Amino acid sequence: MRAIHVTATGGPEVLVPTELPDPSPAPGEVLVRVAAAGVNFIDTYRRSGVYRAPVPHVPGDEGAGTVVAVGRDVAGFAEGDRVAWADGSSGSYATLTTVRADRAVPVPSDLPDDLAAAVMLQGMTAHYLVEATFPVREGQTVLVHAGAGGVGLLLVQLARARGARVLATVSSAEKADLAAAAGAEVIRYDAMADLTHDLPSRVRELAEGGVHTVFDGVGRSTFDASLASLRPRGGLALFGGASGQVPPVDPQRLNAAGSVYLTRPTLGHHVATRAELEERAGAVLGAVAAGTLDVRVGARYALDDAADAHRALEGRATTGKVLLVP
Repeated sequence: MRAIHVTATGGPEVLVPTELPDPSPAPGEVLVRVAAAGVNFIDTYRRSGVYRAPVPHVPGDEGAGTVVAVGRDVAGFAEGDRVAWADGSSGSYATLTTVRADRAVPVPSDLPDDLAAAVMLQGMTAHYLVEATFPVREGQTVLVHAGAGGVGLLLVQLARARGARVLATVSSAEKADLAAAAGAEVIRYDAMADLTHDLPSRVRELAEGGVHTVFDGVGRSTFDASLASLRPRGGLALFGGASGQVPPVDPQRLNAAGSVYLTRPTLGHHVATRAELEERAGAVLGAVAAGTLDVRVGARYALDDAADAHRALEGRATTGKVLLVP
């Protein structure tokens, strides 16, 4: 099979296209021909060593494709079935991958593989953030950072569907148009001289007293502004670090900000059981298939161009979802 191999931690240059032996499904696994693989920030964290990962490894947790073989003790899947996954893969940056059957979900018949791959991780992330982490309710005002990114565009739509007013930060005119089309009131923060001061000031001009919730996947560069944008007893969900990881935080800062709440959630804890996975994946895939949730695929790269995909993602030059298409 053709695959991307990481033999050392480092920059995008360590993503090396190579030929590896075809895998076989172990008991409880299915072998899938990959139609599309999602490119996510967690892949860059593992590649660079921010998150520990075995070396060597084939990157990628997310994708969609067709089952070509079924291991022993697998029920519910057969050869020819279309499936999607957001974890449980032996490495999705490949033409073939094994996936734990308990982590695979069926793809609706009217949903293309690329859209299924594009929405699994980011869609379920947006879903748990607005449904479980800080449940969004009608009449609230929320702030979404990187509102034209993969998770950001989905968060804007899901929060609006729940009756919230959504403010979204973006860094270009193109991204502003995308976030506005999804239903957000847009804040351009690329020209702000002092983000930590200027952004909360602008937020409070638009939402007197501050926002109920901030959904922050940017991290280091926005964290202080996020805290300062909250109303008393508001909540900050820090779910990523596109600009870098946030340094340790003195809990007294939460007191000073107005008895606010801070959490650092992750998807794995919100799809820990099969029932949770089926519920979240079904809700997201079903909404995309029904046309009530729009998924933007901002870029498609050939498998061998995985390094370019990482450079674009880390350079914040992308909108929507980035896919590898073997």
